[in-house]
Amino acid sequence: MPGELRLEVVPALAAPSLLLAFEGWNDAGESASSAVRYLAEALAGVPLGHIDPETFHDFTVQRPEVRLDPGGVRRIDWPAYAFRYAVVPGRCELVTGIGAEPHLRWRSFCDEVIELAQRLHVRRVVLLGAFLADVLYSRPVRISGFGSDGALPPELAIQPTGYEGPTGIVGVLHDTCRRQGMPSVSLWAAVPHYVSLAPSPRAALALCERLGSLLGASFDTSELRELSETYAEQVSQAVASDAETAAYVEELEQRVDELTDGDEQLPSGDALAAELTRFLRERDQDRGDDDAARGQ
Repeated sequence: MPGELRLEVVPALAAPSLLLAFEGWNDAGESASSAVRYLAEALAGVPLGHIDPETFHDFTVQRPEVRLDPGGVRRIDWPAYAFRYAVVPGRCELVTGIGAEPHLRWRSFCDEVIELAQRLHVRRVVLLGAFLADVLYSRPVRISGFGSDGALPPELAIQPTGYEGPTGIVGVLHDTCRRQGMPSVSLWAAVPHYVSLAPSPRAALALCERLGSLLGASFDTSELRELSETYAEQVSQAVASDAETAAYVEELEQRVDELTDGDEQLPSGDALAAELTRFLRERDQDRGDDDAARGQ
């Protein structure tokens, strides 16, 4: 039975959307968590509650932090998964959740999220994620995803994903929603793997914009736009300063242009990834042949 959900209030909401992101494995470039955090702050979200971390976190992996309050008293900040809510008259009701991916008991953690969704009469769960990919930092951010029946309108033009392999809490939670009959959508942003250590406001912005289309609401993303412009300039400088990375990006641009030349629509994310994988494999083989020739 669920028992780790701690609510400070139970607001009278009609049919909010529940927007969730998890720091860590599902959050390349901190894109998904940044998007949720940005919207929660932009909409002046009110603290709602949290899921107690005791059952779900390994504190030797993610340790609590010591803080000094204004009176100089030492306090412990535990890595809880926290919820906020916001009501935008005439636009939407939104409950947000942000925190680290749990280390333990994922199925029980998902039960806590479903408990919250049911208590607040959530109309749909929206899960955000971001992954590293062979994509160009200078091109529009590719958003892929999937949803339960009828939860993802076709006019959003979300590229479907046929990914199979290891998953994170986002994938497990989406499956839990499916089994519980809870409408759910999962949106993922592709982040360039060669700048993976830097936070990506461009990917966060793309997620916010696509989320606005999904919810039928507009959000003020001017701050994210400014950060995105600065990010693009910094990445351009970093790429230009490294000859090997610059050559790789140039080859990637040529390959993407060849894939899209004469075609009004971009290829699917899976097709693009497969083609780029083939291209990079052939390039590595060519380099290996050259090295072998020099060694003779």
